[in-house]
Amino acid sequence: MSSSSALATVLYHGYEATEGVTGFPNTGSWLIFGVVLVPIYVMVIAWFVGTPRDTKTGLLGVTYLVGLTTTMWVSMLVMTLVIGLVFFGRLPEPIGSPGL
Repeated sequence: MSSSSALATVLYHGYEATEGVTGFPNTGSWLIFGVVLVPIYVMVIAWFVGTPRDTKTGLLGVTYLVGLTTTMWVSMLVMTLVIGLVFFGRLPEPIGSPGL
């Protein structure tokens, strides 16, 4: 056993960074966007079709929601890349090479 494979065994315990399906279209993504965010969808629709209507405030709210969501997704992407490098020794599959 070479020193690099022994080190990989100690660090990674036989787990691989790209096992299974990785990327956006997993079950969790569909669950979050299709079920968990329904109250947010209803709230945003109500801003524009409810009474009293205030389009300027509605657009401001949508801008805040998009900004917060983008910030959370980008920070989670960065953390995923860091975790992949630190614990698995390479970048996850959509960014790194698949199935090494």
